[in-house]
Amino acid sequence: MALTTTDPQTAVAEDAIPAPEGRTEIIDTDYEIGQDNINFRRRFVFELDIHNVVFSISALSIVLFTFLTLAFQTTLEPAFTGLRNFLTSNLDWFFLLTGNVFVLVCIGLILSPLGRIRLGGPQATPDYGNLAWFSMLFAAGMGIGLMFYGVSEPMGHFTAALGGPVFEDGVRTDWAPLNGAVGDPEAARRLAMAATIFHWGLHPWAIYAIVALSLALFSFNKGLPLTLRSIFYPIFGERVWGWPGHVIDILAVFATIFGLSTSLGIGAQQASAGLEFLFGIPSTETTMILLVLAITCIAIASVVAGMDKGVKLLSEVNLGLAALLLLFVIAVGPTMQIIQGFFLNLKAYATYLPALANPFGREDTNFSQGWTAFYWAWWISWSPFVGMFIARVSRGRTVRGLLTAVLLIPSLVSILWMTALGGTAISQFVNDGLTSVQDAALELQLFEMLAHLPITAVTSFVGIVLVIVFFVTSSDSGSLVIDTISAGGKVNAPVPQRVFWASFEGLVAVALLLGGGLVALQAMAVSTGLPFAIVLLGASYALIKGLLSEPR
Repeated sequence: MALTTTDPQTAVAEDAIPAPEGRTEIIDTDYEIGQDNINFRRRFVFELDIHNVVFSISALSIVLFTFLTLAFQTTLEPAFTGLRNFLTSNLDWFFLLTGNVFVLVCIGLILSPLGRIRLGGPQATPDYGNLAWFSMLFAAGMGIGLMFYGVSEPMGHFTAALGGPVFEDGVRTDWAPLNGAVGDPEAARRLAMAATIFHWGLHPWAIYAIVALSLALFSFNKGLPLTLRSIFYPIFGERVWGWPGHVIDILAVFATIFGLSTSLGIGAQQASAGLEFLFGIPSTETTMILLVLAITCIAIASVVAGMDKGVKLLSEVNLGLAALLLLFVIAVGPTMQIIQGFFLNLKAYATYLPALANPFGREDTNFSQGWTAFYWAWWISWSPFVGMFIARVSRGRTVRGLLTAVLLIPSLVSILWMTALGGTAISQFVNDGLTSVQDAALELQLFEMLAHLPITAVTSFVGIVLVIVFFVTSSDSGSLVIDTISAGGKVNAPVPQRVFWASFEGLVAVALLLGGGLVALQAMAVSTGLPFAIVLLGASYALIKGLLSEPR
């Protein structure tokens, strides 16, 4: 490594990241972005610029997986079920432990002097304003999940907690978090909201923040390509451009594809259920597949439009619609209970956090394995996509600013969202004796909650639109990220490659829906999350080592 000062006006290659502005610790390497790429350009037809190993193995494997899943869909559901159950039941402690490590690393960096380091160099300024930055990272990070689980998860935990532990032949079979709250609706409400916030608060955003900060540091400050392998330069040195790096980038592509496909499949289920609820269109497998294909086409159009015209615009529209729906529920629902509940739920989260985050000796195995372990694997499988996307839009931020914003702002908004939507559903059950939400399928519970509020048709339609646009922004952002990885770190790779990845995100979601539904989607998210959790632990070490080498 050599300490250098770079001229902020230095010209950079079209496919490279901007040069650092100011005094940074550039890594001296002979590797050039795209040196291992295969280039094909035919005027007026199409062009390709792909990493010969990463793209070839990733693309062929995903095409083969899609074909086999579609060919043997009737026999795969038991296999997917067994895979998911094996991983979550045997490795739940590992997922919980790694989640805790990422939170502690983030908090340590925020509090340390390393937090003053600026991404892109001391003279770098943010590429996007705060509102645009926040809307992009939030819409890409958790959109569909908040729509699907915003009502169903708090309600599910509340019902299970109220029932308390259930034993059959000495084995606990209930789904209540911790020890539940038998017969105490208020205690069950607090425990349910604490468990929900645990899954949507600091831990998932710490996972995203580790990847985002690592990519931003080694790309914007160290001058390395914007790919996952660059993070591991302090560990592998120049070997990172060979097979160790190939494996890391291929795992990142797999994790992103299957993590996104899980979300797209869940979004299709909810959008289909909403269309049946509102317009009477049957929520069948065919409807869900047509939805996936139609919205994938919209995502492809957004990909072609580019980052500023596509993702940025859709993210801001989505944030506005989500804010309107949230404010509506707060205004016409149990307003004071929601406002008070926000602070009470924060307190409950802090109170129950140590027990919920404990990876060992858990008695609530259904909850810790079926909910928490799955969530952590899902977030980890999303982390290459969300982390790289956050990194790309976070140049010019300080380490402390990025970590604080990524950990706190989306977490607080998620808490408010869950408190408003989930808390309203619980209040309808406790105060009004309404059981329709509790009795409905998971994908219908949002619409059943809205059915007991004014202008149901309008709010339900907004809910469907939100699911669809979150679907598009996730697919759009994911294809941009996967394309960057599979193009050897080129951030402006040819559009046809992005179209390819956007198309296969939708096709993989269709294949998994046909090959086992929600269970298949969850199984693939968990199976790709496991190896990538190990990758992220190594990334945490490399991140700290890289930050220590920066001038402060």
